[in-house]
Amino acid sequence: MLNLGGKNSYNLCDGVSRRDFLSIGSLALGGLSLPQILQAERNAGIRNSKKAVIMIYMVGAPPHQDMYDLKPDAPAEIRGECDPMSTAVPGIQISNFMPGIAKIMDKCVALRSVHGSPNGSHDSYICYTGRPKVNEPNGGWPSLGSIVSELRGPKSKDMPPFVGLAPNAGHPPYGSPGLPGFLGVANAAFRPSGPGASDMVLKDVPRQRFDSRQDLLSSFDRFRRNLDESKLYDGVDAITQQALGILTSTKLAEALDVSKESEETRNRYGKGSNDRYGDGAPRNLEHFLMARRLVEAGARVVTLNYGRWDFHSNNHSELVNTHLPWFDQGLSALIDDLNQRGLADDVSVIAWGEFGRTPRINKNAGRDHWPQVGGGLLAGGGLKMGQVIGATDKHAAEIADRPVHFGEVHATLYHAMGIDPHRTTVKDMSGRPRYLVGERHQVIPELV
Repeated sequence: MLNLGGKNSYNLCDGVSRRDFLSIGSLALGGLSLPQILQAERNAGIRNSKKAVIMIYMVGAPPHQDMYDLKPDAPAEIRGECDPMSTAVPGIQISNFMPGIAKIMDKCVALRSVHGSPNGSHDSYICYTGRPKVNEPNGGWPSLGSIVSELRGPKSKDMPPFVGLAPNAGHPPYGSPGLPGFLGVANAAFRPSGPGASDMVLKDVPRQRFDSRQDLLSSFDRFRRNLDESKLYDGVDAITQQALGILTSTKLAEALDVSKESEETRNRYGKGSNDRYGDGAPRNLEHFLMARRLVEAGARVVTLNYGRWDFHSNNHSELVNTHLPWFDQGLSALIDDLNQRGLADDVSVIAWGEFGRTPRINKNAGRDHWPQVGGGLLAGGGLKMGQVIGATDKHAAEIADRPVHFGEVHATLYHAMGIDPHRTTVKDMSGRPRYLVGERHQVIPELV
């Protein structure tokens, strides 16, 4: 949170490394990403690219067989209560509780054979990195947003390259926007949590007074860097420059302000709920609209977290009464809006969770963890839409055809942004170059 010495003071809700808020006059300026400016300037043509990714983390893992991979001929204890619905693409059916996506299925790709989760533990890590959380390098693998931030930097000084619309959550991975890993704090997501958005504008502070405080901050930062030489604070000068650029501009604050949209557009997306669902995320439909506004304003990667899909009991009622209808409205509005505004060839959208759910409904009418296979929905990016990739057996329990690893999806997202995932590298904390995805994970050929 920004406090420039007025009467009000605020407490930080999270640690410096999470960088939710700006603090002028403290030892650490946790805020907005501006990594590797010089590298970005050397790649000026890339820096001006309009390509972007919106990644929607479906917190806690949704039931794939009740959404994109229905099995109407399976026994009742397996097929559940959702019925298949025809879509805009002949031969493709999805859940009857997803009418919005059904109408625009020609603009989407259903992924029915996503795999790669090493176990049934809840963690957003594999969604954001494309890699299982095993044999990690020192610092951990960076998320897609952090890698894009490192490689391309910001499009302009007043817009961070990586924005995470993630709340704090009772289970920390549920509230993660994707972590910077070994790329360090300079490539972490900017998280405009809570009332922090209202303090991203310089407001009534005179520029001369602001410049004086900037000098004071620089003095503190030099002192701190002499005491702490860890990788965590590498790039703090870049963070400071990005933060100061945003504080003297209204561009980011305006992008986050959905009230600037027409009533028709806002109604189309819906509002949802800003209350956290259990230990998960809110079901905030305005975040879908905010994500579109952010990429339109110049953000390169936007992540958002939605709900809590961990339905160990009452799977059907939880799905259809608390999650799926709103999710269908927000996601279909986003995809359709990107197409209508001419952004679909530039902006990729991926919605998924960390694994699938058990084929057989348990004694509590729920579905448990199932890392063997899950699903997802992909749209945009100039990729080939209107198809299904992968298939499972008659019970949606095992992959029957065309396995799709999380890493393959990541490779495809990088490709859609004009980044070669197998020739491009980023350096880890020891200076070793690391490829963006695992060597076995190729761009999905059906999509390009």
